[in-house]
Amino acid sequence: MERVDLDSLRFDERGLIPVVVQDADSGDVLMVAWANREALERTLAEGRMVYFSRSRQQLWRKGDTSGHVQHWEELRVDCDADVILARVHQEGAACHTGERSCFFRGLAGA
Repeated sequence: MERVDLDSLRFDERGLIPVVVQDADSGDVLMVAWANREALERTLAEGRMVYFSRSRQQLWRKGDTSGHVQHWEELRVDCDADVILARVHQEGAACHTGERSCFFRGLAGA
């Protein structure tokens, strides 16, 4: 697999890149979050997912307050280098509501 370094990523005008989080075992999409370069550097160094909170304007380590940690197994970059796919081992719920995945609701009419 080709490897892409952080300098090759295409962050948006806010310095952020979306991260799609997938359960490495089941393949379920657990959540979508945002990361900046520092969050990705910490993620790589720590072996667990670190994101950037747009509402709080600060880094947050998944699980620091909830205990629901995400240990990454693989980090992939899409063809345009503007989205990251994080394949993780999720401890507990991924969603702040307590659901395993943030995608637990269906769209009406679909």
